[in-house]
Amino acid sequence: MKRLLSEPRPDWKQKIQEQGLVFSTTTMDDGRRIEYWNESAYYEFTTDEVETLEVAAEDMHRMCLEAATFLATGAMGDIGIGPQALELAAESLQAGDVDVYGRFDFIYDGQGGPAKMLEYNADTPTGLIEAAVAQWFWLQEVFPEKDQWNGIHEALIRQWKKVQYRTGMSTLHVAHSEVEESGEDWMTAAYMRDVASQAGWTTIGINMSDVGWDPNLNRFVDLDNFMISTIFKLYPWELMMKEPFGQRLLERAHNPRWVEPAWKMLLSNKALLAALWHLYPQHPNLLPAYLNEPGPLKEWVAKPLHGREGDNIKIHAQGISLEQPGGYGREGWCYQQYQELPDFDGNHPVLGLWVVDGESVGCGIRESDGPVTDYFCRFVPNTIDAPAPLSAEASSNKAGIAL
Repeated sequence: MKRLLSEPRPDWKQKIQEQGLVFSTTTMDDGRRIEYWNESAYYEFTTDEVETLEVAAEDMHRMCLEAATFLATGAMGDIGIGPQALELAAESLQAGDVDVYGRFDFIYDGQGGPAKMLEYNADTPTGLIEAAVAQWFWLQEVFPEKDQWNGIHEALIRQWKKVQYRTGMSTLHVAHSEVEESGEDWMTAAYMRDVASQAGWTTIGINMSDVGWDPNLNRFVDLDNFMISTIFKLYPWELMMKEPFGQRLLERAHNPRWVEPAWKMLLSNKALLAALWHLYPQHPNLLPAYLNEPGPLKEWVAKPLHGREGDNIKIHAQGISLEQPGGYGREGWCYQQYQELPDFDGNHPVLGLWVVDGESVGCGIRESDGPVTDYFCRFVPNTIDAPAPLSAEASSNKAGIAL
């Protein structure tokens, strides 16, 4: 893997916004503007690297399902979600409730060593538009002769077709929280509506705050009192359980099909890292991890079980003593072996490996200036050192995006 320089397109800002990446610019308190999208560089993989990392992601997904089964037994306690939520997640896992997607975060330096898993964002993963769409259009304009590790868009359409076949449903509600102000959640939900529509669904957008309960129907409904039968929600399960309708979620017989399903509570929780190390000690793609305490670790990263975007991360390592701000931690902590991020001329990348229906389908790379990939990281596109595939399937599908 190499980090190579590239000349940004003169009109790149307008183009990424047209493609749905409307949340690239962050204005700091001091007036500085920071851009999330960065096409002044790109990362290039070899074909062998991509194949190796694909196997690692798919192996890790299977291992995570085993770890979820282990967590569902309560062997590691209620992992900060409470006994009722844990039971709901266990029932959902046992029932095989259908899921769509997730994103692994991996450390990889391209120097021949194994990639190391940092966590699995399996309930509400974002970073989708830039990985599936924006970097693909960048490739078509800048390096049309090259390949890219990116089949995310096509995989999502295939999976939504499969969900429709399995459920026999044709109407999909798509919900996000309007509390998130950057526009990322809104556009991610809009993009999910787009791929579901291409898969044949009739989609209805809704805010999470507008999801209601009809006591006469004994069902969840939208603002028009239309029964919700299948719903994609970009909202964490641990927060859903705390909503006024939280107790209704325990009545599975009266619930819609939630995507992502309740068993994703087990995979998006940082306790998963400790469960994986317990079940697969010394696995080359894992870092040692322990629940509630560092155990034998001398250098560690403490992660709140429900943490996101680097909030409340604590690092205890040689030359580093860091504690990020945020509102997480009361739910408990997982301690993971500290692993220094790769350094490409002061840029520290983390690979986001996307998995759809258990299959590795693409990569999005975020890089930071420091040891934590937080709100101020940059997304950098990727290529594969191989010629572009001859198939026109990707071109015809992505050309239909209407955000």
